[in-house]
Amino acid sequence: MKPDQPLKVLVEMRPALDGYAGIPQETRLLFRGLGGIGGITLEGLLQTAHRFLAAGTALAPAADPLVPAARAHRYARVVISLETPPAHTFMAVVMRYLKKHWLAHKLMVSAVLRPDAHKIKLTGFETEHFKDYVWRSLFAKTLAPSDFAIVTEKNYRICAIPWNLLQTAGLASLKWLAQAVYPVLDTQGIDIFIAQTPYPARLSANTALIVRYHDAFPIFMPHTIAHKSRHEATHYHALVSNVASGAYFACVSDATRRDLLALFPELETRAVTIPNMVAPHYYESDAPRARVPQIIRARLSLGDAHTQPAFNSLHEQAQFYQQHLGGETFDYLLVVSTLEPRKNHSLLLAAWEAARTELAPSPKLVIVGGVGWDVGPLLQQLRTWIDQGEVFVLSHVAATDLRILYRHAAATVCPSLAEGFDFSGVEAMASGGVVMASDIAVHREVYQDAAAYFDPYCAASLAAVLKQLVGVQHAPYQEQLRTEGQKVAARYLPQTVLPQWEQLLWRVQQASKT
Repeated sequence: MKPDQPLKVLVEMRPALDGYAGIPQETRLLFRGLGGIGGITLEGLLQTAHRFLAAGTALAPAADPLVPAARAHRYARVVISLETPPAHTFMAVVMRYLKKHWLAHKLMVSAVLRPDAHKIKLTGFETEHFKDYVWRSLFAKTLAPSDFAIVTEKNYRICAIPWNLLQTAGLASLKWLAQAVYPVLDTQGIDIFIAQTPYPARLSANTALIVRYHDAFPIFMPHTIAHKSRHEATHYHALVSNVASGAYFACVSDATRRDLLALFPELETRAVTIPNMVAPHYYESDAPRARVPQIIRARLSLGDAHTQPAFNSLHEQAQFYQQHLGGETFDYLLVVSTLEPRKNHSLLLAAWEAARTELAPSPKLVIVGGVGWDVGPLLQQLRTWIDQGEVFVLSHVAATDLRILYRHAAATVCPSLAEGFDFSGVEAMASGGVVMASDIAVHREVYQDAAAYFDPYCAASLAAVLKQLVGVQHAPYQEQLRTEGQKVAARYLPQTVLPQWEQLLWRVQQASKT
């Protein structure tokens, strides 16, 4: 049952400042979706991982009676602080280090001794004259232009202190306490705060917390993540604090919910499954296959020497790509994910190497994603094929281009050892593509009968599935998967997922009143 008064919801926007896919994409889609639900007054929280932000205006207008020019100047300073990288001179680095450690210590002491007297104040950011910045910095990578008005008319709150500094303050308290104690964020006036990961702060007493829980990999698979010790500690201790505070958890899949309950069985009634939403750019279209080589050429990851051949001249480079991208047909397997251990690219590469000569035509391998961590041996394996024009690594691929790559790939391969949800398979299905996926619980749950499955630890298993699926002789099986894929993708459209969010929000609001 909806409340009589509008529900005031604050959504953490920090991930939206980053890349195209995964949590950044989910953050944008969730904000846009909630922005279209009646009865909700929506705001976004602006905060960075490491950078201090300029303060906005006071949330109570009477407390900050600025003239229009002064208000605009204040907001311009916020934008500049979001956009300007910190100086890297020796003195600047030293001063920044000292400031962060001094402030972390101060926050820790205040959080332990006088939390109510030292709440972190939030300030306001009104978007009326800054819609271009809000759209391009937070939303344009994922949303359709038709969403512009919905997301840019909302106002935002600013936490000037970096997210990572809140983490440091909480971890510092473990020197004296058995459980981390985090600073208090002044969320007065907000009914529900939605965080995109375990959040390193406590909230005002009248604000409920919902954690969007994507996965428990920092705890169950720490060997696959970057900055292993720090990442595990920040995830675990913030999670423990959120659980103790009475937070609710919106898990992206049943598999993720099971992992969370394995850690905290007491969350049985406070953890629900709400799947991710597919972005509006992914649908079956009649874009010509001839666009594929053009997209690959335009989106090559030229900024990383490990993922491109070495050329002696621009002429040599042009000839190379004309030779390997300029044929009448371009057959390829597609994988969309960051190069990192959990994504299992090495298994895909081994299977592709084993099967490619038996496939007709022999497909190339197109990888869309940045270079992550612990991938030295993989990059060495890839380099041999990159130099031969058989593997192409792309980055910063817009959704409109990615849709075309999904549609015309011989198959999109999702080889991960573990996932919280895995957008790429659903996006490929929505685009009319064919999907092969590792046989893990979350893929079976999310993709159901719309994917061909293989053992994620067996290259021979993947090679066998490639032989069963790739090629014109397997067209009936491909069409079967395409048909099932359209049905599966429809389950993750906003109109299907948003009612689940609406139900959770009203439930949390009712619970907070009892």
